[in-house]
Amino acid sequence: MTALTSTETSMPPATARPRTGYRIGDPPSIVALATDGLRALILNGTLAPGERVVETRVAELLTVSRPPLREAMKVLENEGLIQLVPRRGAIVTPMTLHDVYEIVTLRATLEEMAVRLGVPAPTPGGLDRLHDALAVMEANAAAGTETTATEDSYRFHLALVALSGHRRLEDAYRSMALQLQMYLNLNRRARAGRESLTDRAARHRALYNSVVAGDVAAVLDELKGDASLSFVREFGATLPAGSPAAQAWLDGILAP
Repeated sequence: MTALTSTETSMPPATARPRTGYRIGDPPSIVALATDGLRALILNGTLAPGERVVETRVAELLTVSRPPLREAMKVLENEGLIQLVPRRGAIVTPMTLHDVYEIVTLRATLEEMAVRLGVPAPTPGGLDRLHDALAVMEANAAAGTETTATEDSYRFHLALVALSGHRRLEDAYRSMALQLQMYLNLNRRARAGRESLTDRAARHRALYNSVVAGDVAAVLDELKGDASLSFVREFGATLPAGSPAAQAWLDGILAP
C-alpha cells in the first residue's frame, strides 16, 4: 500500500475527511461479512479447489446480495483463494501437485524446526496456548462439529510452532495459513471415513502428551506419520501436473 501524505493547511476539515478504514468498535460492513463467509466456505471445503463459484448459490448461502459478494471475490482473488476467469466467472483456485508438494514440505520443515527449538517447552507457561488449542479441538470433536475441523487443526499446529519462541518462524508459518488450511481440509476429508473427530482429537492429545514429556523424537515421528499425507497418498496422482520435483516426491511417498 502507498501511504497518503499531506500538510495541515491542505487537509479538509475532519468532518469532511473520507473514510479509509474502520475505527475500533465499527460494525463490519456487508462486504467484510461476505468476504469472511466466502473465505470460510473455501477453507472448510464447502467450495473445493477448482470449483466454480456460482453467485446465486453462494449469495443465498451467505444471505447477502450479489454486489457485496462480487467485492468479496475481488478480495479473495488478492489473497490467492479465488481466480476470476474471463467468460467463466470465479473459481476456487485449483491446487496442483506442485502446490501440495510445496505446502506439505514447507510445513514439515517449519514444524520440525519449531519442535527442535521448543520441546521441552522453554518457559513454564509455554504449553498453555497448545493446551487451550487442544481443549477447543476436543470440545468441538465431542459436539461433532465437523465444520471447525480445519480451523481446530491449524490452531493446534500454530500453537505447536509458537513453542519455539521464534517470532520469525511463527510469522513464516502464518504466511502460508490460507493455503495450509485448504490442504488440511482436503487431508481431513481423505481421512474422514476411517478417523472420527474424536479419534483425531485423541491423536492430537497423544502428540500433546509427547510435547509435555519433552520427547522430541516421539513428536517428530507423529508429525511425519501417515496422518498428514492421507490426501497425497489417495489423490496425489489425480492432481494436475506439477513439476519433476513434485512428481519425484510423490513417487517416493507411494513407493512400496
